[in-house]
Amino acid sequence: NRVKQLAASFDYEDGPNDRGEMFTRPGNLLDPFPSPYPNEEAARFANQGASPPDLSQQAAAHHGGCDYIMSLLTGYREAPAGVSLRSGLYYNTYFPGGAISMPPPLNDGAIEYEDGTPAVASQMAKDVTQFLTWAQDPQHDERKLIGLKMSTAALVWLFSISVWNRHVWTM
Repeated sequence: NRVKQLAASFDYEDGPNDRGEMFTRPGNLLDPFPSPYPNEEAARFANQGASPPDLSQQAAAHHGGCDYIMSLLTGYREAPAGVSLRSGLYYNTYFPGGAISMPPPLNDGAIEYEDGTPAVASQMAKDVTQFLTWAQDPQHDERKLIGLKMSTAALVWLFSISVWNRHVWTM
């Protein structure tokens, strides 16, 4: 219910209706997450000229995408000796080339978990990674369950056919 309430808190342009007009409606669980930026130029301006990627798509785009996201979120370090970064860049050991324009997004104690879990950056990165993986493919669990049911039905059918076949050919 909390996720449905969160989705309904966003308005989406939809349509056209039967008069050909676009309209707004509250969000639902099937809608994509809204961009925090109104357009591509605003996104670039807010991120030192670099367009921020949709990290939920990185889970599918990279081999070991979950590990990549987790490493990217926790891989911020001081630049090693001899490496100079221009203004607005940060050193991340897991980003190709090491220089990334996204500032470290997670800091210890930034949030408070209801169950008392320590709010360390690694725990938050794990939670963000799991969420982004789900956001990339929200129907994953349902699809796997359908596949399991279909496999079970196929095995029952195969068993029934083999019993019938034995019965027919033993007469």
